[in-house]
Amino acid sequence: MALGKFLKFFSNDLAIDLGTANTLVYAKDNGIVCNEPSVVVVHDVPGQGSRLIAVGKDAREMIGRTPGSIRAIRPLRDGVIADFDAAQKMIEYFIKKSNGNKRNFIRPRVIISVPLQITEVEKRAVRESAEAAGARKVYLIEETMCAAIGSGIDVTKPSGHMVVDIGGGTTGIGIIALSGIVVSKSIKVGGDKMDEAIQNWLKRNRNIIIGYRAAEELKKKFSSYAIVSNVKKVQMKVTGRNNISGVPSMLSIHIEEIEEALRDTTNQIIEAILETLERTPPELSADVYESGIMLAGGGSLLKGLAERIQEETSIKVTRSENPLDCVVMGSGKAIANIELLNSVAI
Repeated sequence: MALGKFLKFFSNDLAIDLGTANTLVYAKDNGIVCNEPSVVVVHDVPGQGSRLIAVGKDAREMIGRTPGSIRAIRPLRDGVIADFDAAQKMIEYFIKKSNGNKRNFIRPRVIISVPLQITEVEKRAVRESAEAAGARKVYLIEETMCAAIGSGIDVTKPSGHMVVDIGGGTTGIGIIALSGIVVSKSIKVGGDKMDEAIQNWLKRNRNIIIGYRAAEELKKKFSSYAIVSNVKKVQMKVTGRNNISGVPSMLSIHIEEIEEALRDTTNQIIEAILETLERTPPELSADVYESGIMLAGGGSLLKGLAERIQEETSIKVTRSENPLDCVVMGSGKAIANIELLNSVAI
């Protein structure tokens, strides 16, 4: 017991939402201490391997602007680690930054949220990356479970709740009861696929090629016009390369064009929700009808999505109060409650 208190005093336990688009870190007793893009920039030196140049916000600014020997890497793809070395560098950077770049006497316990239906190989890659980055012990919790906890749902009760977590790389859908996920579905559709859909639509229909950052900004502007009157008249400027002449050009994009570009992506999310509801046991279906559907993740902010889901399912849809933070906040609550952590950890 004395040793446990000693370790608790000197270590700084962390919860990490290791997202495809952004990584958030929650430090016990300090709240969210880091929120940066999941991007790493390295310099490849022949015979010496790769040297870290930048991580997070600074690295994101370099995407699409690096010379041949410097690479901007997004270590996660579809919610899981695609580049082990880059992921390890990134996790190590965020752990050190969250500790104020101080050397702790005791290495931290780390909770990492992972997508639903993650494979054993992918779980091992996450654990090993965190351990190599300095974690004393690593816990894994499904992102959908974390989103539920962070949204204020009591996941330990027998009543069922449906949570739809739309992240950067995946959308996780879960029916949660008694600290477990009874029915689940994960699709590789999220914010990144929405950005790609906008890029592809503009290239095909407006003959302009834009980068993923420009597409992301269009998506955010599209969502921000949800409360604007006469929204159909709104136009947004976008700059890119003309697909025919090859020269830089600027176009005005109507808001309904973005809506059309995103239609297939949103349809896939709605179809996945309907499929999950079809597989839900009758008792839990009744609970979900009463409690409604909780939306979480950055993708849940997309204009009109909540209304479309409610229309298709005839079930009340609520968005989490803090959709961008609820996954890491849920992990943070688990850090402070060892009983809850043990019941929901993978």
